[in-house]
Amino acid sequence: MAGQVWHTNALGGYMWSANLSRKLRTALQPMVRFRQFCDAREAFGLGKGETFNWNVYSDLADDGAERDLDETQVMPESNFSISQNSLTVTEYGVSVPFTKKLDDLSEHPVTEIIHKVLKNDARKALDGAAYAQFNSAITRVQGSDATSIVVTENGTPAGISVEFAKEHAKLIADEMAERDIPTFDGNNYMAIARPSTLRGFKDDLEAIHQYTSEGWHVIMNGEKGRYEGIRYCEQTNVAAKGYTNTDQIFFFGSDTVVEAIAIPEEIRGKIPSDYGRSRGIAWYALLGYGLVHPTDTTQQRILVWDSTS
Repeated sequence: MAGQVWHTNALGGYMWSANLSRKLRTALQPMVRFRQFCDAREAFGLGKGETFNWNVYSDLADDGAERDLDETQVMPESNFSISQNSLTVTEYGVSVPFTKKLDDLSEHPVTEIIHKVLKNDARKALDGAAYAQFNSAITRVQGSDATSIVVTENGTPAGISVEFAKEHAKLIADEMAERDIPTFDGNNYMAIARPSTLRGFKDDLEAIHQYTSEGWHVIMNGEKGRYEGIRYCEQTNVAAKGYTNTDQIFFFGSDTVVEAIAIPEEIRGKIPSDYGRSRGIAWYALLGYGLVHPTDTTQQRILVWDSTS
């Protein structure tokens, strides 16, 4: 039986050891970062491997045309196009089996510990699935030098990026505004990066007192502050890329990634077998993620600060 057992210290016996505190000592895990920015859609009734579709609506065909009317002029007419994108619903989950003997003899709450461990695993797994869709965005931004950027639309940055700095933050904020990307909360864009990727940027802003905090009420998980109309969040769920000078930063507005939920993540108990001696707990989910605008360069919502090495 692969799982938690009483007769092996590393797999359960240490839950009795008198040398350990009885206080729970589960590792602290970060909350989700990317997933909190997905657009949740109901997909109840779909099964594994089935397709979830959503509509994408264009602007009016003559968007930007003059709208002034003469007194006797007939009201002009226009139209818009509708296209569909799709994603595949996928099963996610993992289990931790354990023996009845371990549960009976342990001085630690075995099921409670397993619940915590599984919840942490679910957060990281589903956040990683959401990240994969964010990272599939085709618009990449490279910092060619300390004061300029290069934008590409093929999913690959133009070259090796320099360290991210406040000058790049301003240029990216302008780029997103010029592209008419809808803001995330009605006023601001969002950005997600690893803490070390933003270190030089934060140091620069603190030195000139321009880094504006959201105050004591942190609205988004991992949110650290706001600059030039962009709210910055830090994440450690996704490992660093190991680039020379920097790491990825995801800048985005609204309408980014769809999360289709057939069965939301949940904790499930195994039906005991072997006359009740073999038990287990699992987390399970049936859902899927998809980029809302995967290929249309005029509708990109995500700009990825990136580097080739």
